[in-house]
Amino acid sequence: MNSNKTWFITGASKGFGLLFIEQLLAKGDNVAATSRSLADLEKAAGTHPNLLPLEVNLTDEQSVKQAIDATVAKFGKLDVVVNNAGYGLLGAVEELSDAESRQNFNVNVFGLLNVVRQSLPQLRAQGSGHIINISSIGGFVGSFPGFGIYCATKFAVNGLTEALAVEAKEFGINTTIVMPGYFRTNFLESDSLALPKNPIDAYTSTRESEKAHQEQINGNQPGDPAKGVAEIIKITDAPNPPLHLFLGSDAASMAEQKIAQLTAEIDAWKSVSTATDF
Repeated sequence: MNSNKTWFITGASKGFGLLFIEQLLAKGDNVAATSRSLADLEKAAGTHPNLLPLEVNLTDEQSVKQAIDATVAKFGKLDVVVNNAGYGLLGAVEELSDAESRQNFNVNVFGLLNVVRQSLPQLRAQGSGHIINISSIGGFVGSFPGFGIYCATKFAVNGLTEALAVEAKEFGINTTIVMPGYFRTNFLESDSLALPKNPIDAYTSTRESEKAHQEQINGNQPGDPAKGVAEIIKITDAPNPPLHLFLGSDAASMAEQKIAQLTAEIDAWKSVSTATDF
């Protein structure tokens, strides 16, 4: 019996997505990979009998449905769905327009939802599968100046994935939120990190954050993306994969600090919290 998995991966022309293609093909799995540009994807990933490159507009549900259908038609099944596509947005909450904010949600949240919605019928019919939503440590810790909207999209991903995990479990479907810290990908490059069209000079903390991310952090991130992808692949073979996976020592450390702060704050204000019951 063929034990090789069939994967559906979004945002596959660079970064984590491209590394998924390389590592999965090397282990003999089937990969349906999507990108906004088929030409860019084919240039980056090349050709392989087990690779199905697909041009997909994630914000168009019909485009997503066609891609899922094409995957099942070619490989006969769907085992792992990786929602990897998304982009960063660095601007203070006040200075980002409604259009800029909504576009970040359209791609990072509603695009992801389109993939989940269209893949679930196949996974339910099989009675198996694994949905992996690539979030961010910014989906658990929001205290990054200039990343409020981006963090909001990732908090949304975390919340919907926690509910999805409960809903999908009865069908034999596993669900994981991956929250990477800083990995040495092109995430902080201009083609992956959008800046506000109308910045407000008063927000010095945001400008300092922008400068630090582009000039100091970019290229010096502690995380090795190839190792990160390898660890994500490993969890799909675990009998009880995690719902929450903090990826990177920095992500784990920031999560521990947030949990400690929450615990201390709950304890400090417990009398207020419990004073509201009938």
